[in-house]
Amino acid sequence: MDEQEFCNEVSTMNMYRFFLMTVLVFTCVIRSETLVAVAEEAPSMAGTAVSAMEPGIPLDQLELMLKPLTKTELVIEVDAWLQILKAKVKQISDAEIAVKKKNDQIAKAEEVAAAAREAGKAAEEARKARETASREGGMDTAKKAAEAAKVAEEKVAEVKKVAEEAGKAEKQTEADKAIRAATEDALKKAAEKAEETDSAHRVPAPAGGEAEVKIKLLKNITELRNERTALIDRMNVVLNELEKKGGEVEDYSKYVTAVSGIKIDVTDSAAAWTSIVGWLNSEEGGLRWVWNIAKFLLIIAAFYILSLIIGKAVEKMIGTSRRVSALLRDFLYKAVRRTVIIVGVIMALAALEINIGPVMAVIGAAGFVIAFALQGTLSNFASGIMILMYRPFDVGDIVDAGGVTGRVQSTNLVSTHIRTFDNKSMIVPNNEIWGGVITNSTGARKRRVDMVFGIGYGDDIAKAQGILEKITNDHKLVLKDPEPVIKVHELADSSVNFICRPWVKTADYWTVYWDVTRSVKEEFDRQGVSIPFPQRDVHLYREALENAER
Repeated sequence: MDEQEFCNEVSTMNMYRFFLMTVLVFTCVIRSETLVAVAEEAPSMAGTAVSAMEPGIPLDQLELMLKPLTKTELVIEVDAWLQILKAKVKQISDAEIAVKKKNDQIAKAEEVAAAAREAGKAAEEARKARETASREGGMDTAKKAAEAAKVAEEKVAEVKKVAEEAGKAEKQTEADKAIRAATEDALKKAAEKAEETDSAHRVPAPAGGEAEVKIKLLKNITELRNERTALIDRMNVVLNELEKKGGEVEDYSKYVTAVSGIKIDVTDSAAAWTSIVGWLNSEEGGLRWVWNIAKFLLIIAAFYILSLIIGKAVEKMIGTSRRVSALLRDFLYKAVRRTVIIVGVIMALAALEINIGPVMAVIGAAGFVIAFALQGTLSNFASGIMILMYRPFDVGDIVDAGGVTGRVQSTNLVSTHIRTFDNKSMIVPNNEIWGGVITNSTGARKRRVDMVFGIGYGDDIAKAQGILEKITNDHKLVLKDPEPVIKVHELADSSVNFICRPWVKTADYWTVYWDVTRSVKEEFDRQGVSIPFPQRDVHLYREALENAER
C-alpha cells in the first residue's frame, strides 16, 4: 500500500467516525428533550386531584373512585379536599365576622338614635327656658335659658361625634373585601330564595336595613355550615381510604375536628336563635341527626328482637340433646343473645356516624393490660369453660365443691351459684371448684344408703339381722335391685356393728335414711335388742391404795 492509498483510507475512517459521533449526539439531544417534556408533564398529571373536581359527588361514588388510587395519589386528593374545605371555612369565618360588624353598626345606630333623642329633649328644654325668660324676664330665668341652650349644644355635638364614629366604622367595614363579599353573597342568596318562594308563603323581612342584612347573613352562615359538613363527610372518606393504604392522616383529622361543629354566640340572642333554628331545620344538621338517632334506636330494637329469636332457636335446637347439660344450654343461650346485641350496638354506633375503627383499636391495645389486671378472673373464666365442657354437675344437683355443700342454682364463666340447705346463697369462684374435689350427690339416678347399727355383745345376732332385713324389705322406697346388703361388719369396743345398705332412688335418699333409722330403734326396743353406748370399766384395788398411802 502506497502513501496515497493509506491517506485515503485514514480519511475515510475519520469521516465514518465523524458520522457516528454526529448521529450519537443527535440521538442524545432528542432523548433528553423527550425526557424533559415527560418530566415537565408528569407533575401536572400527578398533581391533579380527580375526586375534588366535583365537590358534591355522592359518597358511594367517591369511595369507588378512590379504590384504585395509590397512597401518593390519595395524598394529592386529600390536599385538594383540604383546600376546598379551607376555602369554605374561610367563607364561614368572613360571614361570622360580618355578623359581628353588623352588630357593631346596629349598636352604633342605636347609640346615635339615643343621643339624638337626648339632644331633642335638651333642645326642647332650651326652647321652653327661652320662652319662660322672654315672658317673665329676670336674670335667673335668662341664666337658666342659657344653661339649657348650652346643654342642647353639647348634646348636638355628642350626636355628631357618635355619628362620625359610626360612619367611620361603616366605611371600614365596606373597605374590607372579605366582609363585603360575605355580605353580598348573603344578599344574593336571599334574593334567589325570595324569587323561588311563592309570594303566599313568603315571610316578611324584619324592619330595619342593618337588622335585615344581619338575618340574611345568619341564614347564609347556616347554609355554609351545611356545605362544610358535606365537605367534611367527603374528606373523611378520602382520609379513611388513605389510612387503609398506610398514609398519615393525624394532622388532617385534627384540622377537620378543629373546624367542625357550631359555635353559638350566647350574648346575641337573635343570632343564637337563628343559628339553632337553622341547624335544626337543615338537612346536614338537625334533620340528619334526627334520622341518625331514629336509625340507632331501630337497629338496637331490631337486634334485641333478633337476639331473642336466635337465642330461642339455639335453646330449642340443643334442648333435645341429652348430652348437653342445662348449664351449657343456659350459657349458650345467653352467649348467643349477648353476641347478637353487641353486634347490634356496633352497627347502631356506626349509624350515629361514630368511627368504630379507633374504638376497636383502643380496645385491642388495652387487651394486654386488661388481661394482666384480670388474671384471676381469666383463671375463673378458663375453669368455667372446663366445667361447661366436662359437666361434673348440672343445675339442681346437690354438690360439695369449693368447700360449699348445697344445690346448684346457676353457673357462668366466672362463678357458680350454690344454695345451701339452710337457704344461704353462696357464690363460689369457678377456679376454686375446678381446682378441688367435686362431689356430686345427685349425679346418678340411684344411691346406696349407708347405715351402721350396733347391738350388745349379749344380744342375739340372728334376731337382730332378721329385724334389719324385715325393715328394709318392707320399706316401699327401697329398691329390690340391687338387693340390700345387711351383714355383721365389726366387733367394736362396746357393740357388735351391722352394716345396712339398701339402694334407693336419689330423690328418696334422706326419706329412707330417716325412716329406717326410726324403725330400727322402735323395733329393737320392742323385741328387747339393746343398743349399747360406749362405756368403760374401772377396777379399784384396795391393797394397792393402802401401799400407796404408806
